[in-house]
Amino acid sequence: QVQLVESGGGLVQSGGSLRLSCAASGGTFDHETIGWFRQAPGKEREGVSCISSGGGNIKYADSVKGRFTISRDKAKITVYLQMNTLKPEDTATYYCAADKIPHCEGYGDYDWDVWGLGTQVTVSS
Repeated sequence: QVQLVESGGGLVQSGGSLRLSCAASGGTFDHETIGWFRQAPGKEREGVSCISSGGGNIKYADSVKGRFTISRDKAKITVYLQMNTLKPEDTATYYCAADKIPHCEGYGDYDWDVWGLGTQVTVSS
């Protein structure tokens, strides 16, 4: 079973950018749809974005539309989340998840098969 490793988090000022990576360890994302999620202290986990296994179905949370972009490399090893115009409310631990599902419909509530350990994003005002 593929394992997930997130990276790219850090401390950035409001308005800045970060690119998160979700890498497949021990395999590739041949048939996996990948979701990005975040959880801030004291808040529930929320879906941020999702990209289907073929890349043709992409979803974003309303709070990040126009600022975040999800993509996956052709080698099917890494999925990226480019985050621009970051706001303090984007501060959270960001996680990626994978499952062999064909699309992103309902991704925020889906019971994903595999999760990474997360990477911290802190946006200062």
